[in-house]
Amino acid sequence: MPNRLDRRRFLVRSAVTGTALLLSRSYAWSAVPSEPVLETTSGQIRGVTVDGIAAFKGIPYGASTAGANRFMPPQKPAPWGGVRDAVSWAGHAPQAFFGKRRPEVSHLAPPPDTVPVSEDCLTINLWTPGLDASKRPVMVWFHGGAFSYGSANTLRTAGANLARRGDVVVVTVNHRLNILGFLDLTALGGEEFAHSANAGVLDLVAALECVRDNIARFGGDPGNVTIFGQSGGGGKVSALLAMPAAKGLFHRAIVMSGAGIRMAEHDRATKIAEAVLGEVGLKANQLEKLQTVPFERLIAAIEPAQKKLAPVGFRLLDRYGFGPVVEGHDLPRHPFDPTAPDLADDVAVMVGGTKDENALFLAPEDAVWNRTLSEDELKTRVAKIAGGNTDAVLALYRQMHPGMNPAELLIEITTDSNFWVRSVLLAERKAAKGKAPVYMYSFNWRTPVLDGKLMAPHAIDVAFVFDTVDVGGITGHSPAAAAIAAAESLTWASFARAGTPDNKAIPHWPAYTPAERATMMIDSEWRVQNDPQHAARLLWSKIAVA
Repeated sequence: MPNRLDRRRFLVRSAVTGTALLLSRSYAWSAVPSEPVLETTSGQIRGVTVDGIAAFKGIPYGASTAGANRFMPPQKPAPWGGVRDAVSWAGHAPQAFFGKRRPEVSHLAPPPDTVPVSEDCLTINLWTPGLDASKRPVMVWFHGGAFSYGSANTLRTAGANLARRGDVVVVTVNHRLNILGFLDLTALGGEEFAHSANAGVLDLVAALECVRDNIARFGGDPGNVTIFGQSGGGGKVSALLAMPAAKGLFHRAIVMSGAGIRMAEHDRATKIAEAVLGEVGLKANQLEKLQTVPFERLIAAIEPAQKKLAPVGFRLLDRYGFGPVVEGHDLPRHPFDPTAPDLADDVAVMVGGTKDENALFLAPEDAVWNRTLSEDELKTRVAKIAGGNTDAVLALYRQMHPGMNPAELLIEITTDSNFWVRSVLLAERKAAKGKAPVYMYSFNWRTPVLDGKLMAPHAIDVAFVFDTVDVGGITGHSPAAAAIAAAESLTWASFARAGTPDNKAIPHWPAYTPAERATMMIDSEWRVQNDPQHAARLLWSKIAVA
């Protein structure tokens, strides 16, 4: 029998009944049926148990957002009779992706969501180690994709391994994206469209309300909910930290590679909405017709509408064309500008990212991928970001990374300007409040695939948090990756359980403070470094707010 029975749950499968049996902390056995049926506030659902983890997929937490519900706050799902199967993915929101992907990098990704896109997209997926009254911590995941694309229906973010390792309940959320979730019609349509600008994050609030009302039935604790997300998902977490409607629905937050310091300004969002109307041939007094326009036509209007606007005011902090809008009520203020929100003073936060985020986004460029970028090209690219500070930035990064070629320097510089500085500002402003703690990290493990050209790229850490490094090929199925994933998934679950990431798998992780700025460096060996890249922090913090 393994040690530490008071810390972990162990599963065995009955050869006679095919039922997974759960050994609780009190050592009492309780059965987890192979096809569990639970009562929710909307009706009964049937899931499936695999290797001791009960999974429920495609659970509706809201009605379809099509037709009259488009641009409106989420509505409750219609109750159903009988038992509804919750064994397959559902809720793939309409997508808008305008970037480029390098083919060989795309081949490393897990299988995509093949569910047909639909405005009937308000669903959650859930994994739990036990359908009992144990009150496990709950971890609610918001997927990445810059508020514009992505899905919770992926094998890389399937929650079974995380649920098992951390003895937590894992929930992943689908919701409205891009123009369907964030078209600001409040100034054009008045009270009827008062919530249109933030419908997509109001969906997240509705999902958290669903968790609050139902999670105890799934072995979870509604009084201990952690929200976490990566990239755009980190932006979603950031927005919820500043939303009054979300207050009390979660108790801790993890922001991965997507710290949202500022969201869209209302005036600019209104101008985008006006440009969208022009693209689809409608006037401000015809807003109701927007609810009948095929969503494909609305998505096609995104790019041309955005091109009609002037550049954003804070080029390093204003991130999303169609994302949350500071409109005065649903989102009254920017999440972390100029300070951390008082609303989240009692919420412990973990924030960080990967060391070489932009290696992924620059991969489609041959000059970067082949490491043939010239010094002149490097300076031109950096000048677009740093302006009058270009020479200072280049001198500092050559000093910090003396062996790097121009392409690699561009990756490091743009990673720090596009991602790291926002994580730093969030940590600085949260720590300055002196209330609930903030913990900062940097994921530094470099993948060996593709001759190491991706280094530690954006999104690689998602598989480590979910302990799914065997899905896709991004880690090269490295034994080192498996070991890091074991520690990282347990660490994220430990933070969800107690508000501190400390556990026996890692060294002590101090909170980030203005005095020391402790940062956990996550690699084959975990170590704490105080105020890493001190000079770069000062320089980018100055540039970002200029």
